[in-house]
Amino acid sequence: MARMTTTPEKHVEAASSSRFNDYDRIAEGYATENENNLLNAYYERPAMLELAGDVTGRRILDAGCGSGPLFSELRDRGAIVTGIDASAGMLEMARRRLGADADLRVVDLAGPLPFPDEAFDDVIASLVLHYLEDWEPTLAELRRVLRPGGRLLVSVDHPFVSTLMLRMAGEKSKHFETRIRTEEWTMGGQTAQMSFWDRPLHAMTEAFTAAGFRISVISEPPFVPEARELFPEELREITGPRFLCFLFFVLEAG
Repeated sequence: MARMTTTPEKHVEAASSSRFNDYDRIAEGYATENENNLLNAYYERPAMLELAGDVTGRRILDAGCGSGPLFSELRDRGAIVTGIDASAGMLEMARRRLGADADLRVVDLAGPLPFPDEAFDDVIASLVLHYLEDWEPTLAELRRVLRPGGRLLVSVDHPFVSTLMLRMAGEKSKHFETRIRTEEWTMGGQTAQMSFWDRPLHAMTEAFTAAGFRISVISEPPFVPEARELFPEELREITGPRFLCFLFFVLEAG
């Protein structure tokens, strides 16, 4: 988060170009980093699995599955999982992990989904929606492929974090606007420019309800207890079991 910068409005079009969010470039390094780090392995994934609960026999779409760590956990717990991601490089990492028979497809969440209506019991969108400027068409498609009463589980960058970081950096924040943010990531010796769309909490909840979802859970979960021993420096100033990082939702399809 210390590398976070904001992109002025005149650069928004450039930030949407192919030179941004090039996960193919950093796929191998990202997959390695994601495997055992604090934020993904000991915070976000355990929290998402806790929210998912018993998934035995449930048809689950892992939307933005990346290299497949969550797909693997869900499958091991008895779910029937389909994984989609916009990055062919990340899906190659997933196939190495999951095997040739895993249902993995290159799909851009900004466009139509290649599934029939009511194909899934759950959709898990783990740290992916914040890459999209416009949530409306994506949420409409996710609602379409869910059966009535099905669940959409979402994790996104916490809206308070970007505001806090901007203020700490001495910059003016526009918390109540949807605005673009850029970061430079270097992983596995490769560098990629990443763009994210930060939006306030009310914009998130309004988008969910407009798409036909009922909000059943909003969560700021704790990290797993063993993280404190594994990451003493990162958690040195954290006195309790929680920190501001991601925000989680469980939504029910109406």
